[in-house]
Amino acid sequence: MGSIDATELASEKKPNPGKATILAIGKAFPHQLVMQEYLVDGYFKTTNCDDPELKQKLTRLCKTTTVKTRYVVMSEEILTKYPEIAIEGGSTVKQRLDICNDAVTEMAVEASRSCIKNWGRSVSDITHLVYVSSSEARLPGGDLFLAKGLGLSPETHRVLLYFVGCSGGVAGLRVAKDIAENNPGSRVLLATSETTIIGFKPPSKDRPYDLVGVALFGDGAGAMIIGSDPDPVSEKPLFELHTAIQNFIPDTEKTIDGRLTETGINFTLSRELPQIIEDNVESFCKKLIGKAGLADKDYNQMFWAVHPGGPAILNRMEKRLNLSPEKLSPSRRSLMDYGNASSNSIVYVLEYMLEESRKSRSMSGSENEWGLILAFGPGVTFEGIVARNLDV
Repeated sequence: MGSIDATELASEKKPNPGKATILAIGKAFPHQLVMQEYLVDGYFKTTNCDDPELKQKLTRLCKTTTVKTRYVVMSEEILTKYPEIAIEGGSTVKQRLDICNDAVTEMAVEASRSCIKNWGRSVSDITHLVYVSSSEARLPGGDLFLAKGLGLSPETHRVLLYFVGCSGGVAGLRVAKDIAENNPGSRVLLATSETTIIGFKPPSKDRPYDLVGVALFGDGAGAMIIGSDPDPVSEKPLFELHTAIQNFIPDTEKTIDGRLTETGINFTLSRELPQIIEDNVESFCKKLIGKAGLADKDYNQMFWAVHPGGPAILNRMEKRLNLSPEKLSPSRRSLMDYGNASSNSIVYVLEYMLEESRKSRSMSGSENEWGLILAFGPGVTFEGIVARNLDV
């Protein structure tokens, strides 16, 4: 993690030797598209609940999340087959895991195939697999079933990251970066896949946070190919992953709490989470860019790919760092179109980042070459990567 010298800063968007790069991106979603404006009535009908107070609260939450659409695995067919999922207090963890295990594998395979197609090289060139999910639990893990579904070589080296939550996508990037840079010639497939069925429950006054999840979270999968020293003929690098760090905030382990129980996974989020992120994000960013040798870089002269945990987190970040409104546009668009999709979200944000960068380049001839990729998860854990936009 050395400093950036003057020749690097003056580069012509060529990747630095030995540094990991993102070579392709792909995504996939389940077939059920949920419009936020119809969610409340559908959810209360599905769960046979007619509590007007809870319905009013969910209506308010649906407006404040800024989410417009989301994709979900849950369907009428699933509820017909497993009606007990929508009933309060039933022991349904087995049924949920049966659904989730199949769903996350199917979505991960689809996202990975899309990514490999965009990459343009053979699946046989993949040497390593990093798989991230907080939506399944089994042994062997989803990494093996993804490798099997893609037809990866049995010699593929696999890493499995389970229950990392919303920081999982950037954690996976950090791990993939380390693998790529320490194994010359390797090509790492990073795949993320999530579904909310593991935590789907009927509304209850005893679990007010459940309504936040109903209003905010979405399902899907993402994939990226990471490798160093790209082939100039067959590969087109999108981002260079220059420097990565991870920090946890002491004594905040109960701020994001998830427990796998007989009724599925139970999540609670403390109201203090946005404040904790606001209080610590500036020092974390300074540490991150300082390690990369960019200590004097103006935040508004950088791009920002931030996990969209929710509008409150994005708003507080924007205010604390004095960011121009457009800086978090890719994150806000991802939140609006897909909800908070946990570990997948950073893939969708980076895709929007590329789209907006290309638009800016075509209209004004300029763009921000350097930027930060950030996510926050259980711990409270901060994940960050200093990255370069190499897209041409």
